[in-house]
Amino acid sequence: MTASIIVPCHNESGSLQTLYTRVRAVMDEAGEPWEMICINDGSGDDTLLQLIALHHQDRRVRVIDLSRNFGKEAALTAGLDAALGEAAIPLDADLQDPPELIPELLARWREGFDVVNAVRLSREGESWLKRASAHVFYRIINRMSDVGIPPDTGDFRLLSRPVLEALQALPERRRFMKGLFAWVGFRSTNVYYHRAPRHAGKTTWSYWRLWNLAVEGITSFSQVPLQLAAYLGFAVSLLAFLYAVWLVISTLAYGNPVKGYPSIMVTLLFLGGVQLMALGVIGEYLGRIYEESKHRPIYLVRQVWGGEHPTQAVQPQDHP
Repeated sequence: MTASIIVPCHNESGSLQTLYTRVRAVMDEAGEPWEMICINDGSGDDTLLQLIALHHQDRRVRVIDLSRNFGKEAALTAGLDAALGEAAIPLDADLQDPPELIPELLARWREGFDVVNAVRLSREGESWLKRASAHVFYRIINRMSDVGIPPDTGDFRLLSRPVLEALQALPERRRFMKGLFAWVGFRSTNVYYHRAPRHAGKTTWSYWRLWNLAVEGITSFSQVPLQLAAYLGFAVSLLAFLYAVWLVISTLAYGNPVKGYPSIMVTLLFLGGVQLMALGVIGEYLGRIYEESKHRPIYLVRQVWGGEHPTQAVQPQDHP
C-alpha cells in the first residue's frame, strides 16, 4: 500500500462525506493504493456513525474509536501507529488542508525525501489575531529550541515509513507532534499551498487551548524558560545587592530618617512576583516529569472497524 491518510476527528460530522469524496477522487485518479484511517476522538455528535457508514461503503476507510477524548495529538498518534502504507499523510477533517495536494506530496517523496512539509502561504477564514499569534509562536519557538520547527506548517505533511518507525520509538506521553516531526530529522522538503476556510462546523481550538498548546511546545523542546528564570533571579539579586550598598552609603552620609515604606512594599511585591513566576516555570517542567513518570498509554482504543490496531488497544474488535 502506498499511502495511509490519517484523519483525526472530533465533532466533524458536517465535513466527513465531502472529505471522503475528495480523497477518493484524488487517490483513484492518481492510481495509488491507499487507505484512510479516521480516528474518532470522543466526538459528541454523530461523527462515529458517519465514519462507520463510510467504512461499510468503502473498506479502504478504517475507523478507530478511542475510549474518550484524548486530544488531537493523541488521536494523530493513534492513526500513525495504525498506518500500513509506505507513506502516511495526516489530514485535518475540516478540509482546510486540500486533499488535492496529496499527489504533489507523493511526487516529492518519490524524489527521495522522507518528510514533505505542506507550508501555508495564507490562512483564509482565520482572524488576524490567530494568524499573527501563529506567526509569532513559530518564530519564538525556533529561537528557543535546538530543533528547527518549520514555520507556518501544521500537521499536514507526508511521512515516509522510516519516519513513522522513528516516531513510534519515541516514548513520551505528552506529545507536541509538530516538534516530534522535526526532531526525528530525515531528509525533508516543502510544498506550498493556500489554506482554505473550514468546510463546515466551528473550530474547537479556543485561544486558551492554543495558548496551552504553545506552552506544551515550548516546554517540550526548550529549556530556555528555566534559564530565563535563573537569569532573572540573578539580575534581581544583583539589583538588590546594589540597592543595599546604596542604602548603607546613604545612611552613613545623610543619616537614617524613618522613610521608605512605599519603596519597601514595591520591592517586596516585585520580589514576590519574580519568585512566583520562577516557581510557575519550574512547575510546568515538573508537571511534565510527573505525567511521564506514570507511564500511562497515550490513548486507549475502544473499537476498530477495518483491521486491528497493533498497540494501545483495550480489547479491540475487528468489524468487517
